[in-house]
Amino acid sequence: MRRVVITGIGVISPLGIGAAAHWQSLLAGNVAVRRIEAFDPSAFPSHIAGEVPAYKIGDFVPKSYRKATKVMARDIELAVVAADGAFRDAGLQSKAYTDSPAIDSARFGCNIGAGLISCELDELTAAMHVAREGGALDLRKWGKAGIESLTPLWLLKYLPNMLACHVTIIHGLKGPSNTITCADASSHLAIGEAFRTIQRGKADLAICGGAESKVNPMGLMRQCLLKRVNTQSNENPRQAVRPFDAHAAGTAIGEGGGLLILEEYEHAQKRGAKIYAELVGFAASQDAYSVTDPDPTGHSYAAAITKALADAKVSPAQVGCLVPHGLGIARHDQAELAGLRKAFGEGLENVPLAPIKSQIGSLAAGCGVDAATAVLILHHQQIPAAVNLKTPAGGARVHVAPAPREAKFDVAVSSVYSLGGQNAALVFRGCRR
Repeated sequence: MRRVVITGIGVISPLGIGAAAHWQSLLAGNVAVRRIEAFDPSAFPSHIAGEVPAYKIGDFVPKSYRKATKVMARDIELAVVAADGAFRDAGLQSKAYTDSPAIDSARFGCNIGAGLISCELDELTAAMHVAREGGALDLRKWGKAGIESLTPLWLLKYLPNMLACHVTIIHGLKGPSNTITCADASSHLAIGEAFRTIQRGKADLAICGGAESKVNPMGLMRQCLLKRVNTQSNENPRQAVRPFDAHAAGTAIGEGGGLLILEEYEHAQKRGAKIYAELVGFAASQDAYSVTDPDPTGHSYAAAITKALADAKVSPAQVGCLVPHGLGIARHDQAELAGLRKAFGEGLENVPLAPIKSQIGSLAAGCGVDAATAVLILHHQQIPAAVNLKTPAGGARVHVAPAPREAKFDVAVSSVYSLGGQNAALVFRGCRR
């Protein structure tokens, strides 16, 4: 198996646009969960979310491609912004930046995790209004007149594979490509697939991760109906998301994207690339316990972590930092802790945790931000504070700190789970020659 390293990181998160901005804000302990500005949330039980800073999508695509941004839903834009950051960070001259790309497009893959993209309600309701008959939607009028109100390319804004589609077109990538839609686990599964593709020799590079936005009325309503979001902290959003805390009362919706450039080690060395870390382990599992809750025993979640560590030939005791999923939903956090205890045993209390959802909210398929954060933690040898974790739930003994801390370690892990039971874990190690 060929070695795979990370040579570029692209992030757009509620804490900032760009890996550096995200990292600096994370270390500063900033919390980006606040009252929603994208729409009026007052009619919903929860009014808060982690929204990314304002941006102009035209600034992140070539001038020749700006017309295509008209058919980009928010999720697609997030992926395109993160991809631009990753390519620039890696120092790769793709089709987006030059007429003579210095990359072999046939050997450059793309795997991006995505969610079920919510349509823009103003577009849809305007078309439905045309198809009304007696105060109700008339399907015959919809087929004849309502659908005519939508642009012919309307559907192309909302297909999950459009994230990878636009990224590959913009950057001229023709290697192995795939889209994974497994909710919060999507990004890690996408990174894992790209990892295996390069290991097997089917590609030399790949851009991978995930992006999603749930900051829209439909996204918020779904999470409210599932009783996953905090409805008690509308007036105090900074302290709303409390991963693994005894006072956890639910998560907050969010948006963002994190994409990594994976590269075969010798290929990266040959072009003198900056190497952040080496990806050495990946595993996934499925518990099939429930479509709304993780298995309370944490059995399958633990299996993903244990198998990823075995894949990396790393013992649990060697892990210097873990970025857990940590949503701040009490029953989910308890299940995750149960899984972590199975994976790390009594040694769990010695593993520093960096639960970042308290600062950004739940990014769903955008959990590529978690993986990117794990790489940055390992690269900088600094562990962010566990914001809002004051009293560990159930008296759990977890290794967290109220302020950032420096540490010397060689292995970082990022693990996630999703509704439906998908689990995935990634193991990163400092790159050795």
